[in-house]
Amino acid sequence: MIATHPTQLPEAGATLSKAVTRTLNLLQLRQSTLARILGVSGATVSRLCAGTYTLNPSRAKEWEFALLFVRLFRSLDAILGHGDNAQKWLTGHNAALNARPIDLIESTEGLVRVVHYLDAHRGRI
Repeated sequence: MIATHPTQLPEAGATLSKAVTRTLNLLQLRQSTLARILGVSGATVSRLCAGTYTLNPSRAKEWEFALLFVRLFRSLDAILGHGDNAQKWLTGHNAALNARPIDLIESTEGLVRVVHYLDAHRGRI
């Protein structure tokens, strides 16, 4: 008889929480910026970064924004790498978007717009 052991997948909330905080650090963004992106308080982001708060799919709004934030990073990383180029792109004026992406991603519409823009460019690679 073959014994089967269910494989334990990492908890989705812990995985996404770690990815968000890593993205925040790699893009050299401030916690206050992340708070606006996720639509949560600064205190919540502080706890997230300290590891005492975990994103949860039951809090759909922040969960979806966190997924988009990580997706934004993945696209930037694929196109530019995650060094200074990605940070410069975020803070520089983008003629196609007619704004600085860092300013756009603090609103729902802007975050989706920037992610779609990057996805379109990533598809060309």
